[in-house]
Amino acid sequence: MADPKISFMASDAEVAQTAWRHLSKQYGNLPPQEADIVVALGGDGFMLQTLQHVQPMGKPVYGMNCGTVGFLMNEYHEPGLLERLAEAEQEVIHPLKMRSISPEGKVTEAWAINEVSLLRAGPQAAKLRISIDGKVRMEELVCDGALLSTPAGSTAYNYSAHGPILPIGSDVLALTAMSAFRPRRWRGALLPTDAKVRFDVLQPSKRPVMADADSRTAGVVISVEIESDPSVSHSILFDPGHGLEERLIREQFV
Repeated sequence: MADPKISFMASDAEVAQTAWRHLSKQYGNLPPQEADIVVALGGDGFMLQTLQHVQPMGKPVYGMNCGTVGFLMNEYHEPGLLERLAEAEQEVIHPLKMRSISPEGKVTEAWAINEVSLLRAGPQAAKLRISIDGKVRMEELVCDGALLSTPAGSTAYNYSAHGPILPIGSDVLALTAMSAFRPRRWRGALLPTDAKVRFDVLQPSKRPVMADADSRTAGVVISVEIESDPSVSHSILFDPGHGLEERLIREQFV
């Protein structure tokens, strides 16, 4: 079998740029649209950017950790890369689709592999109304913010906000509150993956709220609708025995 055509992409970090130069010299480097596999060099943030960038091309992405957080990355080793790519196991994940509306009526659509988050943008706590599948489930949540996470993203911002870790392959999303004041100590809920979630910002001029889909910000919003998008797929490659399922289990025993 012929060796795969590789495209190396690197974050701006010096260590990632150095790795990019070494690997490009050793294995060659093609534009992503001409490659069989994209190798991302950086941390989880850069991995998310790379997955979003190459998704329309249908390219699988193999990450090597050259950053500070590497949950989605494999260990960095220059030798034997072709063998590692040949043996890599593929995980396919589907993102969340966010549709937000600003106070001026601007509509923003964005996709999130990890989570869609809402966070207060002023000194006062946010007030949010939460609806699931068109039915209001919470008239008023007073909090610093809230987020909806995929299983793949459940160990990221969601876990830092004391949300649950979700098994990969589970048809569940995590709705997690951040610093809930009313209802007191409300942490959130587990929702089916086909649930349609809507947040309405109450008193938006007095209590502004910002929304983000992973690292892409929609700015200040008055409403946000979120749902899974099974029509979009991201393919991630992992070394054997180190896939997302194993990483999720390991994360809970650190």
